[in-house]
This record gives sequence, structure tokens and C-alpha cells, in this order.
Amino acid sequence: MSRKIPVALTIAGSDSGGGAGIQADLKTFAAMGVHGASAITSITAQNTKEVRAIYDLPPDIVAMQIEAVADDIGVDAAKTGMLSNAAIISKVSNVIKRYGFPVVVDPVIVAKSGAKLLKDDAIDVLKKELIPLAKIITPNRMEAETLLGVEIKDLKSAREAAQMLVDIYGCEAAIVKGGHIEGEYSIDIMYYKGLLYEFKSKRIATRNTHGTGCSFSAAIAAGIAKGKSIVDAVESAKQFITTAIEYGLDIGFGYGPVNPIAYIYIPAERYRVLENLEKAIEILNENSKAVAKVIPEVGMNIGMAIDPIYAKTPLDVAAIPGRITRYRDGILIKGKPEFGVSRHIANAILTMIKIYPEYRAAANIAYSEKIIEIANSLGFSTAYFDRKEEPEDIKIVEGATIKWGIEYAVKKAGKPVDIIYDLGDVGKEPMIRIFGIDAIDVARKIVSIALKI
Repeated sequence: MSRKIPVALTIAGSDSGGGAGIQADLKTFAAMGVHGASAITSITAQNTKEVRAIYDLPPDIVAMQIEAVADDIGVDAAKTGMLSNAAIISKVSNVIKRYGFPVVVDPVIVAKSGAKLLKDDAIDVLKKELIPLAKIITPNRMEAETLLGVEIKDLKSAREAAQMLVDIYGCEAAIVKGGHIEGEYSIDIMYYKGLLYEFKSKRIATRNTHGTGCSFSAAIAAGIAKGKSIVDAVESAKQFITTAIEYGLDIGFGYGPVNPIAYIYIPAERYRVLENLEKAIEILNENSKAVAKVIPEVGMNIGMAIDPIYAKTPLDVAAIPGRITRYRDGILIKGKPEFGVSRHIANAILTMIKIYPEYRAAANIAYSEKIIEIANSLGFSTAYFDRKEEPEDIKIVEGATIKWGIEYAVKKAGKPVDIIYDLGDVGKEPMIRIFGIDAIDVARKIVSIALKI
């Protein structure tokens, strides 16, 4: 029976904290579009700060898990992580040799917390029995130093180490990861078929890196399972792990985990935001005559940010290109919603979600005392800021007024508000900004006000 989806198998330990091990691997497999199967080697009592206990499963049980998957479902590629002891490594090596599927070996020796995850006597078995079977091995600097007995301090020594790993141990390829090598960029060095490759990404300043190695090797295995070449699999894995690190989860009191789901969640969020804005536009269009009454001279815009966990810049906020303007006795919407087209409304939303993350959308409408009275009568909470109170050092910075004004108004209100308005200044039109949980919520608030005018 043919399989319609590639299958990747993780042979690794279980992390009770969910940040590394098979938990990270299975998330990665799912995000990379392959079916994930698992063979658990060890159970750890672990969190972001420490590994409290390790219980190794019997080697025969580990082998039987691999066999059960391979005999029925099949394995297009596998990866190994924490193997803990010599007996497990030997048993896993024999099973891999028997079935012959490609394997990515992540030589897990020490946990992020510093706990040792591989016994000393197991390192020799890893070198002699498992690494020679590997399609690619993925050590970090310290792991490569342990395997080779040499110091790796820069890119030059990393290049030498990658070649030595292949030449000495007979694996097909070796990549020395650059996360622990100093420099402006994180550069992974791979040696494969006589050639050196460099995979470069920006270095991200964060403590949330637990599970980086697991997720990276799992992403390579997923690529291989899908039929990619080693070079292409590593390239896509590098992009994947960079996103997972950039949007790492700030949980626990130690090293928070990377976020493999960000790779698919962000594109899905962008789609949902655009869909929400389209529905909001429909609401505004259905009430075009009323809405025209609240369009300011500079035009109106409505925008929405992706999930606050992922929203960082105006490129993460969608709005209407060209704004919304009056046209005859109605409104004219000049285009479909896009990301990164309105810095003004984006700055307002990004400022608000830092204080109250549930308020992900906003729009600007014309100011009048009557509109504020109507808003109050409808039960909307309001706050305001006075541009005359704006500090000079903020006033001279383009776009800084909105951030300052919203923070000032919300702090003064001491609670989430539906409306923040200002009375304008020289050359600045007075403005009302309406906030909501999404664009549809904002559109409905605008309509409810407009219908009362």
C-alpha cells in the first residue's frame, strides 16, 4: 500500500517540559509536513531549568518500537537524539542497519541546563557503531569537540572539524552548528562529498533556545523524508530553526523552548487576519452611507495584527492600501487588505497589544464632540491624550507620537479602552482611534456610532 505522506521517525528521549526530545521532534515533523512516529529511549523529569531524573528504557523495548513502525508504516527518514547508554546505542544501530533507512544523528551529550545525557562509555559506541551509519550528523561546537578531542573556536576550526568528522567516522555528511561560535551571525558549517557549505542566519539574542538541536535535526530528517537532497534539507532546516528561535516561548524560569509551530502558525495567522479584514470591509460597505459621515479628511484605515506572540513590526499588521475615503454619499475602498501598508495604524495596534494583547485591531475615524458623546452613550470606554503635553524629544521623532499618546491614554485610564482620541495640533487633524479584539469588532463599533449620527 502506497503512502501519501512521508514518514519521519524520532528515536530519542522524552522531555516532560515539552521543549526538547521527542516532543520537539514531533512538533517539527508536523510543521514540516511529514507524519511523525517515535521510539522513546529514555524518560526524563525535566523543565526549563533542570533535568531532575532520567529513566532509560530497556534496549529491546527501544528496538521493538522502531521495528513496529518500520514493519507497518515504513520509515522514509529517521533521527536520533538522546540515546543515553551504550546498550541502547548498539541496539538502535543494529536495527537501523537492518532496515537501511536514512538517519540523521544528533549526538546529544549534554542538556541545555548542563545535565549530562550520554554516559561516558556510550561515546565510544556512538563513534564506532552509529555515526558511520549516518546520512548526516549535527553536533554543536561542544559535541564536535568531544567527538574529535580538538578545540573549535572559530569558523576556520569549525570547517576543519566538519571534514574530520566525515573522514574519521565515515558518515556521509557532518554539520558543525554555529550557535556556540562567536560572531554577528550564526553560521553552520557542513562538509559533504568533498565540499564545504555555509548556512548563515542572523544571531538572535534570546534565552529561549531549549530544543534547538532537536528541532534542527528533526527538520533535516523531515526534508530527507520528503526526498530533498542533504543540501536542500539543511537549507530548509536552517530557515525553519531560525524562525523557531526568533519566536521562542518565554515560559518557565530557565531556558524557554524554541517554537517549531511558528513555522506554520504565522502563515496561517496572516491568512486569518486577511480573512477577518475582508469581512470587516463587507460590514463597512453594507453601511457605506453612515460610515461616510465619520471619514476624516486624511482618510480612514482599519488594520489588524497577527497573534501578539508573533506581531513585532508593521509588517505583521494588515490594513487597506490607499486608505478608505469618501466617494459621493458613500465610501471608496481602494484595494484589498495587505500587510505592511499602514505604518500609522500599525503603530497604534502594536502599541496597544503590548499593554492589552487582546486588542489586535484598530481604525481611525473623524473627531467631533458629538461622536464622543455617542460613543459614551453606547457604553464604549474612552480616553484621550493632548499633543501639547507631548515631550519635545518624542515630538521630533517621526511616528513616535502615536506610541506615546496611546501609552499615555491607557495608563491614565488604567484599563483597556475602546476609543482613544486626541484634539490635534498645528498641522495635525484631531482623530479618534477605535480599538477591538479583531477587525470585525472594530467595524461593528464604527457602524454602531455612525448610525447614530
